[in-house]
Amino acid sequence: MKDLNIFPSNEHITPEVVKNPLGDKLLLKSRWYLYIKILLTVAKYKPYALRGEYDRAMWANSSFETLKLIESCGCRFNITGLDNIRLNPDEPMVIVCNHMSTLETVVFPAIFASMREVTFVIKDSIMKNPMFRDIMGNRNPVVVSRINPREDLKTVLKKGTELLKNGISVIIFPQSTRTTDFKPSEFNSLAVKLARKAGVKLMPAAIKTDFWGNGKISIFKEFGPLHRDRPVYMDFGEPFPIAGNGNEEHKRVVAFIEARLKKWAIQSGL
Repeated sequence: MKDLNIFPSNEHITPEVVKNPLGDKLLLKSRWYLYIKILLTVAKYKPYALRGEYDRAMWANSSFETLKLIESCGCRFNITGLDNIRLNPDEPMVIVCNHMSTLETVVFPAIFASMREVTFVIKDSIMKNPMFRDIMGNRNPVVVSRINPREDLKTVLKKGTELLKNGISVIIFPQSTRTTDFKPSEFNSLAVKLARKAGVKLMPAAIKTDFWGNGKISIFKEFGPLHRDRPVYMDFGEPFPIAGNGNEEHKRVVAFIEARLKKWAIQSGL
């Protein structure tokens, strides 16, 4: 599997000085410059997706364009553990992560797809969202309803296992919705179950992405306020196998996320 070399080292830290676009200044550093530019980026790549030409490299590069755009609007990324993603790229794995905002949805392809074949487990509402449906549909995601947990489990185990056996890693956000509060009781063990069934390793991932807020109105939930004083943190742990029923591995993932969120809250003063 070819590494696209978007992230050549183990970490990505936003430079101290990043040029702020004139458009962002003219719009008084409101949220709208960023969101309009992201929508224009999506529109630029949509024809490729409709023709079935939106491949892994294009997904990674278009996502990286978005990451650099977010940086230009004052976001400071602190990403670590990238070497764990590029380790054994032809060996698929399940990536399990907390879910805080839309930011990780648009940035993760730059990180993961630049190093390995990957897709997401997503809600069916995303496939109805004109911002994401064509591109995500082109990347063969696992689509769940979040209404019937039993049916969702069957869907994830069936299609997820098929994808993994074909060399495609699967990203899962076990929480039912995006939230800034991490509650272990709401973080289900779906990812552990999939990794165990498919016989692949599990990668724990932790993120703090409340730079990009969630909107209060459902149809505008992706376009919440920007909190430019809040750094973005991401850390990707070493993948590990599942033994037994997976209970200990699930606890290990939860502990990984809780420890990072606690550390980052202290570092950022938030």
